Amino acid sequence: MKQRITIVIETEYIKLDQFLKFSGVAETGGHAKEIVAEGAVTVNGEVCLARGKKLRPGDLVCLDDYEIEVAAR
Repeated sequence: MKQRITIVIETEYIKLDQFLKFSGVAETGGHAKEIVAEGAVTVNGEVCLARGKKLRPGDLVCLDDYEIEVAAR
């Protein structure tokens, strides 16, 4: 069972690597870069290798046992 988390952003979008760090899934920006490069992250059900991918409210990021939803305030 995946743990579902909702992360609220204040901006129009957030880049994937920044989001992984902001949500606490990645310890550092470098760690986030490695996770994405390994193909371990999916965005809306598709593997994402672009660490600069813009995430917007409503997007769903999955990694290991986490489902992290992007939400707006």
